[in-house]
Amino acid sequence: MRDTLLANTQNFARGLPANNALLWGSRGMGKSSLVKAVHAEVSARRSATASGLPLKLVEIHREDIASLPRCLSHLRGRPERFILFCDDLSFDADDTSYKSLKAVLEGGIEGRPQNVVFYATSNRRHLMPREMMDNERATAINPGEAVEEKVSLSDRFGLWIGFHNCSQADYLDMVQAYAGYYKLSFPPDHLRAEALEWAMTRGSRSGRVAWQYIQDLAGRLGQRLE
Repeated sequence: MRDTLLANTQNFARGLPANNALLWGSRGMGKSSLVKAVHAEVSARRSATASGLPLKLVEIHREDIASLPRCLSHLRGRPERFILFCDDLSFDADDTSYKSLKAVLEGGIEGRPQNVVFYATSNRRHLMPREMMDNERATAINPGEAVEEKVSLSDRFGLWIGFHNCSQADYLDMVQAYAGYYKLSFPPDHLRAEALEWAMTRGSRSGRVAWQYIQDLAGRLGQRLE
């Protein structure tokens, strides 16, 4: 997942063809963090080689999707290259702003500027709640066309990267990696037992839960996470 997004971003930064990317899947598994880390890595590489103009990351809130055409009009023709990033993108049943996003991603007369790519994260692969799609199917004269209208938004993203549920082994690996990186002095057996208990009280295992446990542990040990 990391290498796929990194390669796409490197191509874009070099002026080569690149896809819009949708990072979808389980909560707390690092979708937003990956976008920010990839941007930081590509920017650092470009700074180290002094090649080209900086790659800028611009966050767009879901509530501002309707203003995207105006935003693109300002970015079009700029010498820099821009990643437009929308975190936790999804649409409710009465929300029609997804049509503006569809036009921005591919369909408008002007099209997406060559110096702009769009990255989004979502817990939903098709960005719409299942009940919304089922309702469209039930009430439309042509159910298939109604559902296609909603699903076609996701199709505008050429790159789909899925983040799936975290296994117990992966969760413990994350905890141990954090503890090792920050040099937290704590017996391995106790670390494992506490991490599992922490996940049980949260009712889930994810990278976010692992980080939250490490923050709690570091606080109890009186160590800074630096």
